[in-house]
Amino acid sequence: MINKTKLALGIATATLTMTGALVSSEAVAGSKTQHAEVAGVNSKVDALEAQLQAMQAEISRLRAETSRPRSSAEADKVQELDQWMTSVKSAPVAVVEKDHLFSARGGWMHLNDNRGSTSGIGGSGLGEDVLTSGTDKDAFYYGGAIDFNMNNNLFGLMDHTSFLMELGIEYSELGDRKDSGLDNVITTAALGQTVNLQQTVTVNMLRINASPKIKFMHGSKFRPWLIPVGLDMNIISPPSDAVTVLNTGMQFGVGAEYELLKGIVIGADGRYHHTFDDVDGVDTDGFTLGGSLGFKF
Repeated sequence: MINKTKLALGIATATLTMTGALVSSEAVAGSKTQHAEVAGVNSKVDALEAQLQAMQAEISRLRAETSRPRSSAEADKVQELDQWMTSVKSAPVAVVEKDHLFSARGGWMHLNDNRGSTSGIGGSGLGEDVLTSGTDKDAFYYGGAIDFNMNNNLFGLMDHTSFLMELGIEYSELGDRKDSGLDNVITTAALGQTVNLQQTVTVNMLRINASPKIKFMHGSKFRPWLIPVGLDMNIISPPSDAVTVLNTGMQFGVGAEYELLKGIVIGADGRYHHTFDDVDGVDTDGFTLGGSLGFKF
C-alpha cells in the first residue's frame, strides 16, 4: 500500500515538474518577443529624434545667416533695386503718340499768267499756242499728302516744336478748250480755210512736292505751321510748244491745324509756287488756298 502511495506521489511530482518547465519556457519566449518589439520602437524614435535635431540645426544656421549684417556693396544693390521698383510702380503708363498725318486737301489755285505759250511770231500763229491752250488763270485743285513726324523739339533747338517731312501730290484743272494754236497754223497754211484738227482738250497740271514742315505748339489741339522752302515738280498737259511737260520749282507755305476729334484733324493753308524758268514758254507760277481733312497714324 505504501509502495503504491509512493508511486503515485512520484508520478504527480514528475507531472508538476514538467508542467512548470513548459510554462517557464513559454514565458521566456514571450519576454524575448516583447524585448524585440521595444527595441524596434526605440530605434525608430532615435531616428526621428536625429532628424529633428538636424532640422533644428539647419534652421539655426539660416537664422544666423539672415541676421548676419550685409556688406555695404550688397546693401547698396538692394537699395538701388528697391528704388528702381518704386520708380517703375509710380511711373505712368507710357502712351505712344500718333504724330504722323495723312490728309486729303483741295481748294483754289491762281496762276500768274494764262496757261499758254508766251512767245511766238506775231500774226503768223507760229510758235504761239501751237500745242498749249490759253485758258483762265484760275483753277481748282485736289490731292493728298503725308506728314512724317521726325521729332518734337526741332532737333533740340525749340521745345514743343515738331519737324516733319511732307510728301504731297495735287491735281489742278484749268478748263477745257476745243481748239489750240495748231488750228491757227494749219489755217494759215491753208490760205484762210478753217481746218478743225483738235478735239476737246483738258488743260491741267499735276504737282508733286517734298517739303520740310515746322509745326508749333506740340501737345495742343491748335497747331500753326510753316514751310520755309520746299521742292515742286510740275507736270503740264497739254505739253508746251517744245513738247516739254516737266519743270521743277519751289514752294513756300503757312497754315494751321485743329484736332477736331481724337485723331481727326482739319486745316487750312496758303502756298506760293515759284519756278525760276517756265516750261518752254508755259508759266506755272501761282498760289493756292485750300483746306484739308487729316487722320493721325
